[in-house]
Amino acid sequence: MGYTLAQKIIKNHLVSGEMVPGTEIGLKIDQTLTQDATGTMAYLQFEAMGIERVKTELSVAYIDHNTLQNGFENADDHRFIQSVAQKRGIRFSRPGNGICHQVHLERFGVPGKTLLGSDSHTPTGGGIGMLAMGAGGLDVAVAMGGGAYYLPMPKIVKVNLTGRLSNWVAAKDIILEVLRILSVKGGVGKVIEYTGPGVATLSVPERATITNMGAELGATTSIFPSDETTHAFLKAQNREADFVELYADADAVYDEELAIDLSELVPLAAMPHMPDNVKTVEEIGEIAIDQVCIGSCTNSSLMDMLKVAAVLKGKTVAPNVSLSIAPGSKQVLNMLASNGALADMIDAGARILESACGPCIGMGQSPNSKGVSLRTFNRNFEGRSGTADAGIYLVSPETAAASAVNGKLTDPRTLGEMPQIQMPDSFFINDNMILLPDAPQDAVKREVLYGPNIKSVPTGKPLEDSVTGKALLKVGDNITTDHIMPAGAKILPYRSNVPYLSQFCFAVCDKTFAKRSKKEGGGIIVGGANYGQGSSREHAALVPLYLGVRAVIAKSFARMHKANLINSGILPLTFINEDDYDKISRDDVLELRDIKKSVTNNTDAVLVDVTTAETFRLHTGFSERETAILLAGGKLNYTAQNKA
Repeated sequence: MGYTLAQKIIKNHLVSGEMVPGTEIGLKIDQTLTQDATGTMAYLQFEAMGIERVKTELSVAYIDHNTLQNGFENADDHRFIQSVAQKRGIRFSRPGNGICHQVHLERFGVPGKTLLGSDSHTPTGGGIGMLAMGAGGLDVAVAMGGGAYYLPMPKIVKVNLTGRLSNWVAAKDIILEVLRILSVKGGVGKVIEYTGPGVATLSVPERATITNMGAELGATTSIFPSDETTHAFLKAQNREADFVELYADADAVYDEELAIDLSELVPLAAMPHMPDNVKTVEEIGEIAIDQVCIGSCTNSSLMDMLKVAAVLKGKTVAPNVSLSIAPGSKQVLNMLASNGALADMIDAGARILESACGPCIGMGQSPNSKGVSLRTFNRNFEGRSGTADAGIYLVSPETAAASAVNGKLTDPRTLGEMPQIQMPDSFFINDNMILLPDAPQDAVKREVLYGPNIKSVPTGKPLEDSVTGKALLKVGDNITTDHIMPAGAKILPYRSNVPYLSQFCFAVCDKTFAKRSKKEGGGIIVGGANYGQGSSREHAALVPLYLGVRAVIAKSFARMHKANLINSGILPLTFINEDDYDKISRDDVLELRDIKKSVTNNTDAVLVDVTTAETFRLHTGFSERETAILLAGGKLNYTAQNKA
């Protein structure tokens, strides 16, 4: 029996465990990336480990999230990251060089390699055949130090692509169709592997759009084969030597299969407030819009931008619409400027933003109150745009550009003949905004620069025999890390200051949460299914830890958030009988009786609702390594103990 492509890469990087779905495996990590919203904490954790130099083949620190500098905080974080990068052997991508996933795809991604990033959209690298995964900053820090990355061995889902996309139908429509079929929790514990004759019809940027938004499925990662299309892309980036041909074996066996005929797809849109709330643009109708935002790590490639420029050429943005465009990298922006496409965008009335995440992470361009915003981004969670009552729709660049001109949601197929955009034979190569680290002999003299907003990392305490506390909060299904720890221009600058950041924890759900948690001295959170979906941000675990949260009891967890809770020393426990969720109310006093013994022996935990006198059983199911981390009170404590 042959191997799938993902299984081949896993097999070549396996350092512990067996490739049995659901069991824990450890993987050697070749490359890492960080971005500044999560990177400051990751590098604080790396510094706490006391390791002199990174041990990966390549590690890159990107500045792309916190680029609005209203005060000193973001600039101080950037300076701190740059100083750590130069001292510890990490390349540093300066502000303005571009979005981490776009730049990494262009300049550093290598087929067949493993990539771990402190950002949930790291699977973008799957567009060139990498096994690229998002994780919390502490897991990335450990990988930089040479440690393995541990995760449950995923199931492999085959998505067989046939046919060819029709005119005006885009790669974004492919992944929206997959989301429509599988849902935001349909990829949990799985790798989505794209195969079939339709793959050859898709460029690398189109493949990267699809693997990027695989994060919205909850998938471990998504991956395409490395073929002649990959070869041509790497050659155009002057990186032909990095090419390796990689395919699944013809007799590979998959756990699940899905078939999509590309020729049957039509323009789609994800409606508020979930990426899987998908309908056809025609079905939604010509609704009035207020804003269009084009860019993000999903749709900011040169190919995307050239399509947008072609639609806008000779036209003017509708008077009721604000159009912003953020090219994904300096390379893309340079090429747009040199070939005249940038002028076409500006002539049409587009507002050109810097090559950064910008409005996708809530850093500016918030829509008007109750506004409708079409975005080429990957997430449309409620409030993520910075406007609580805005309606955010996720669409392709073609749909976005057509709608910006018409002033209403527009099916781009109504525009007539589609402009033909070809991938360039060569890209502009200028890596002058990527700083190389100091040589080891010079790094000794390099000082790590801390600003006054950078506070120490909170650490947990060893697990007690029993844990008692109030149910501080009860939330429903599909709670995202944006619910737990919001992003946005007002909050992101404090990602390196957990005490200050804590006042915003769960503010989207309950503005009293932080104050009550402090008053009660911490407690327990009760959640529904797919708790913690979305971003890899470990602040969604670190901040509850700081507020004294000792356990989260849910119907099920998203992979990355569960790992982050364990790393922080917070117990993630699941109901054996999901109906028990309905029997617990906020403010009930809960006791996890003999929880240390249950975790140690990997047996069911006993939860007593002291208020109602009811007893429930909870699933533990931790690996030996996870058990040791929880007993120690978190991964930093565990790492320190094992170093000693």
